[in-house]
Amino acid sequence: MSPTAAAATTTSGTKSPACGHVTFLGAGPGDPGLLTLRAVEALAGADLLIADPHVLDVVRAHARAGVDTAEPTPGEGAMDASAVATQLFMASARTGKRVVRAIAGDPGLDGGAAEEMLACARAGIPFEVVPGVAAAVGVPAYAGVPLSGDVRFLDASSAGSRSWTEAGASDATLVVSTTLQTVAAAAAELVSAGRKPDTPLSVTVAGTTTRQRTWTATLASIAAELKATKALPTPEGPIAAIAVVGERTVERREQLSWFETKPLFGWKVLVPRTKEQAASLSDQLRSYGAVPQEVPTIAVEPPRTPQQMERAVKGLVTGRYEWIAFTSVNAVKAVREKFEEYGLDARAFAGIKVAAVGESTAKSLVEFGVKPDLVPSGEQSAAGLLEDWPPYDPVFDPIDRVFLPRADIATETLVAGLVELGWEVDDVTAYRTVRASPPPADTREAIKGGGFDAVLFTSSSTVRNLVGIAGKPHNVTVIACIGPATAKTAEEHGLRVDVMSPEPSVEALAQALADFGTRRRDSAVAAGDPVTRPSERRPGSRRRARV
Repeated sequence: MSPTAAAATTTSGTKSPACGHVTFLGAGPGDPGLLTLRAVEALAGADLLIADPHVLDVVRAHARAGVDTAEPTPGEGAMDASAVATQLFMASARTGKRVVRAIAGDPGLDGGAAEEMLACARAGIPFEVVPGVAAAVGVPAYAGVPLSGDVRFLDASSAGSRSWTEAGASDATLVVSTTLQTVAAAAAELVSAGRKPDTPLSVTVAGTTTRQRTWTATLASIAAELKATKALPTPEGPIAAIAVVGERTVERREQLSWFETKPLFGWKVLVPRTKEQAASLSDQLRSYGAVPQEVPTIAVEPPRTPQQMERAVKGLVTGRYEWIAFTSVNAVKAVREKFEEYGLDARAFAGIKVAAVGESTAKSLVEFGVKPDLVPSGEQSAAGLLEDWPPYDPVFDPIDRVFLPRADIATETLVAGLVELGWEVDDVTAYRTVRASPPPADTREAIKGGGFDAVLFTSSSTVRNLVGIAGKPHNVTVIACIGPATAKTAEEHGLRVDVMSPEPSVEALAQALADFGTRRRDSAVAAGDPVTRPSERRPGSRRRARV
């Protein structure tokens, strides 16, 4: 009896009562946003994820923290990756685990997945299938090539002479799963089988991801087009591609290309903030087609003398304050940690008015169970908060004191403004900001070598700290600053500022960079130049004038 079979039985020879479940999950063609709601639900409950590395990258974010993962690499002897995957999920399911077998595209269209499902059926292991978006359907949609009317699908790797003959004789739109290296040969097969040489086609690689690239040509000219654009890679293995052949579909791409024409499509944008601070900003950049990378430039540490913070928190509970004002997520975190240390929760804020600067700060308070009473109606800054802050009134305000937990390097603007409004302020250092550790060597090299297309500076300290821990960004990198003070610091460090936010908010800064990208793209199109990213320019070339 094999070890796998032995695992399915007890010492008495009867089947073990422990039996898990296998979900064959379609991960789609590459964009994590194409996962279905059922797929996300299945991933959240998984004990084990089995997938190829590029598929794991798509599904991992929706799995619970600490979930086990496995990559089905070919085993000893004649075992292929599918056989290894089968052995893995069978053994795990027999111990009662919930296994997700994630597959690129749609598992219902994958022959290997079908064999794996049959193995479950034969062994009596419960399984389900969660369909995904097939690459042959999803990639043309992202390339702006709609599929309508008579559409036929062809896999070039398994197509025989009869398949090519039938495809060549048909006038249907063809969707051909091929590789970048063999697409010219596939086009030649179609011409030999009867398709007109001037039939338009599109070829897309890395479809639905921010690395997507599409070429349009004809069956006769695609080989020369790929050669002229230096698209064909050095021998590193086949690069999957989806080709669409047909006049009525490909010719619409110029009007319908919605994905590759996003303002920052494919731009690698450096965000010098922690993942927690940059979450909403990174999401906004992704909506513009960018690939954000967070690099922390500061680290947060407790104050050197915690007694002041301890007294303030105790005063909060005993009724010493009328207001508490939070100017950052870190301030909320610092107070929350002190509460937890003393066994307190959000109920301790009862009777105290709470102010917050910024959407992220307000959100972190709500997550703590506290709804802010005051958030600036205009500019999300200390100045904006002061514009809406009420003056002290001894008739309506029984207490005249404000608790202000903040960073050790915070400015005095808010304190001075509150004092001017008649309030007493306990200005307490809740946390210290220190320079973060340098990022990995490859990130530092990308910063200095022009590997990033843009960098967003949200404060003067992010400029100083980034240059200090990683070096000065290359001169081809677009520099975007949140305001005049930050821009001045950038210029003092020898950086040329290309983009200035119209108002001091990270949302407006990201939008300003997107507008810059749109103008840059429009200028290239109007001049008849290829649309390229800043990092694709030759090192050492002069930076273009501000668009």
